[in-house]
Amino acid sequence: MAKTMRKVRVGSVVSTRMDKTAVVELVWKQRHRVYRKQMRRVTRFYVHDPEGQCRIGDTVRIQETRPISRTKHWRLLDILARRAVAEVRAIDLEGDAVIEPAAADENDDATPVDDIAETDTDDDEDA
Repeated sequence: MAKTMRKVRVGSVVSTRMDKTAVVELVWKQRHRVYRKQMRRVTRFYVHDPEGQCRIGDTVRIQETRPISRTKHWRLLDILARRAVAEVRAIDLEGDAVIEPAAADENDDATPVDDIAETDTDDDEDA
């Protein structure tokens, strides 16, 4: 296949768990022929990423190429946009939480079982 005829697509990375491979999803809408309702179509491409540059959520441009493996027929051209990730560690989030002892409040408000039994018998005698 001539290099000028190769297909080029733009999609977002949804998985990078495999070594040197990223999964890119391309989403588009298509109108149903009979019902005329918009349908969401999704295609997943296995992309050759030799340096492991891709991260989940990135927008990338990929190009069709010769078969690299059984499922990989696309290669990474460039990363168009990185996904914005907040620079917050999990330990910082836990520091903001206020923990109040709930067990001490429950014991103060609760009446002992013996007192309840005595009040029930007192009511029966008055009646």
